[in-house]
Parts: sequence; structure tokens; C-alpha cells
Amino acid sequence: MICSVNKKTSNSKAYLEIVNQIRQMIKDDGLVQGDKLPSERELSERLKVGRSSVREGLRALELLGLIETRRGEGTFLRDFTEHHLVELLSTFILQDDKVKKDVPIIKTLIEKDAIRLIIDHLDIDSVLSLKIKLEQGDFLVEDDFFFEIVRLPNIRLLLKIWLLLKEYASQLNVSCEIKDIHSYIDLINAIVAKDLELSLHYYNKLKN
Repeated sequence: MICSVNKKTSNSKAYLEIVNQIRQMIKDDGLVQGDKLPSERELSERLKVGRSSVREGLRALELLGLIETRRGEGTFLRDFTEHHLVELLSTFILQDDKVKKDVPIIKTLIEKDAIRLIIDHLDIDSVLSLKIKLEQGDFLVEDDFFFEIVRLPNIRLLLKIWLLLKEYASQLNVSCEIKDIHSYIDLINAIVAKDLELSLHYYNKLKN
């Protein structure tokens, strides 16, 4: 694992940029609750990015409760006035140097809790799919991998909080690329074995 600062090619930063562009487009177009968003193809052409990047951005907005996808109909804007508080909190959090230091700590706690929940409650077959994705090179940065880990327990509030912390952390301009998948595979194998102590050992090894 290699950690770098201000790496423009970071997949994490690209994802955040897509989210911000979609949100700006919603504002510029004057879309309101219930309005239909352009298709993935239209968004891809308008924002000049790949459809996979658009899809990731839309997925993040849906997880945050800002949009909803209706099968066979399209993607629609939800009432997100309640989420203005989140933006305000983000501003205040990043103004406090002491709180900034707490962001990666809380993010780490959530990731560890997600591992515990997977071991205690989840069908391990879903974890094995992550190993395949690792071997195929689907995860470019660490947060891509841990997004899937935190998503697996299917606790939406936990995932929403993690996504917000991930966004705060990205604004501190730190990203970690995945160069060696072996430590991540060791973590997955420990989770599959339902060995919490060993899982946390490999998790801490990744973070050090």
C-alpha cells in the first residue's frame, strides 16, 4: 500500500468530483423534488466522464438519500433540504484542526465495526466476491475496498456516516493506492474464517 498526497489520478478524488459535478448540475438546472435526472449516458456526455464514474457518483448520492432510482422509470431527485445540515457540519468540521485529526480515527472505527458485523451476521460467500475483485484489479485505492466492506452489513446509516467521513478525509488530500493485494486477501481470508482477532490484526497491518 502506498499513501500519497494530492494525487490527481486518485479514484477516490475522481469519484468525489463526479458527485460534486452532479450536485452542481442539479442546482444549475433548477431541479426540484420529483424531477427526473438525465440518463447515465446523457450525464456522461455532459460531464465528459465515463459512464462507470457517473454510475459511482449516482450510487453515492442515492446512498446519501439525495436521489432515488425507480426500475424502468429512471433516477429522480428526492427532497434533500434536510441534508443542508450535513454541508454545514462539513464546513465547521474542517475548520477545527483538532476535529480534523479525529476524522480518520472515526472512519477506522466504523471499518472495524463493519468487519465485526460481517463475521457475526453475514453469509461469507459475499465476502469471497471481494477477493475476486481484488485479483481482477477492480480496487485502485484503499477506500474502494473498504466501501465494499462497510456496505456488506447493509446498515445504511453506518455507510452514510462512513461516506461523509471519507469525503472529509479526501479534503485533507490523503489517498492510499493499492499496490500489493496480498494483505487485503489475508484480511478477507481471516474474515471468511470468522477469526475476529486475526481479521483486526491484518486490518491494523494495512493501516500501519
